Amino acid sequence: MPEIKTRPRSADAGTGAETAKPASHLHPPGSFDLADHEVPTGREEVWRFTPLKRLRGLHDGSAPSGGKVVVDVDAPAEVGVETVGRDDARLGGVYLPGDRVSAQAWTSFTEATVVTIPSEVRPSKPVVVTVRGENAEGASYGHTFVDVQAYAEAVVVLDHVGTATFADNVEFSIGEGAQVTVVSMQDWADGSVHAGHQAVRVGRDARVRHVNVTFGGDLVRIYTHVEYAGVGGEAEMLGLYFADAGQHLEHRLFVDHNDPHTKSNVEYKGALQGSKANTVWIGDVLIRKAAEGIQTYENNRNLMLTDGCRAHSVPNLEIETGEIVGAGHASTTGRFDDEQLFYLQSRGIPSDEARRLVVHGFFADLVRHIGVPELEDRLLAAVEAELERSVGLPPASSGVGA
Repeated sequence: MPEIKTRPRSADAGTGAETAKPASHLHPPGSFDLADHEVPTGREEVWRFTPLKRLRGLHDGSAPSGGKVVVDVDAPAEVGVETVGRDDARLGGVYLPGDRVSAQAWTSFTEATVVTIPSEVRPSKPVVVTVRGENAEGASYGHTFVDVQAYAEAVVVLDHVGTATFADNVEFSIGEGAQVTVVSMQDWADGSVHAGHQAVRVGRDARVRHVNVTFGGDLVRIYTHVEYAGVGGEAEMLGLYFADAGQHLEHRLFVDHNDPHTKSNVEYKGALQGSKANTVWIGDVLIRKAAEGIQTYENNRNLMLTDGCRAHSVPNLEIETGEIVGAGHASTTGRFDDEQLFYLQSRGIPSDEARRLVVHGFFADLVRHIGVPELEDRLLAAVEAELERSVGLPPASSGVGA
């Protein structure tokens, strides 16, 4: 086990976690101190799939300043919204930076957005946090803290749009018995870079549905970390992504079952089309010795629409106790189902339209499972827009591009 290094508590460090829990071998202990994180070279397990040169210096401190990102929150009156400084005691209370980019974002942000949903409150509409990039020539950094207090019920949407070179940390503190749906949409303009870290702490008997949706940007790398703060917590992790030619879309998940009788379910679906479209999905689940009676399952499916794509899918389970209800994982990567296409074409549906219907069906079940009607139409429309780009592209002739 590597030495645990932490940053001493100070005025600009937030309260944070002063000691890190023993971590998965795939996730070493974190630290608020940038000096405790080595500059990645690409040879490390956690960076080997990421094209570091395309991060524009977010990983090594060479990114020029001058970028601009504006945060706007649309929330009903019963929800608290604050802009706070680095010394706010809540910041760092859920998440300890686990890599160089996350630590760089922690040391570089100047203001944070704090959203508070009071105990037992059910907001009348979703809370929408819009992160709008207005300048990608330099780097921008951000921090968001969402506090959903005991027995509240809410929908929180993080909407990333515009043009940016951006690194940020987002913390979600979910209180006892709360029920929350979080939707993080990465709908950046072409040419944007986003390296984000999102941490969720699930309280006793709380339920969280966390949804990641990524369509836009040149390179997007989202790391999501879930841990539990009491027995009976449940986390459902859903994801949808669509990579076009040249895009690199990377999603990394770490579910830390550190309390007994907790549950997690992970389901991510992705489609790829065009030359050098590249996706990465890494799903790690750690079941600690104390986590008896837990249930977990993770599944990733990738659909290759054309030749020249590459999909990396790596599910992992680390199990330290046999006293569990169930644990499993699955991963599939392939092209269109020939039987489905033949069935549709045999009924007079043209080839391109048949392919569109298959992809639409591939994503539709997951989109409807999100449970946020306000977003369903937007997501399905985004899938349709991506499919418009595939008109005239040759279909995949083999199952896996990796």
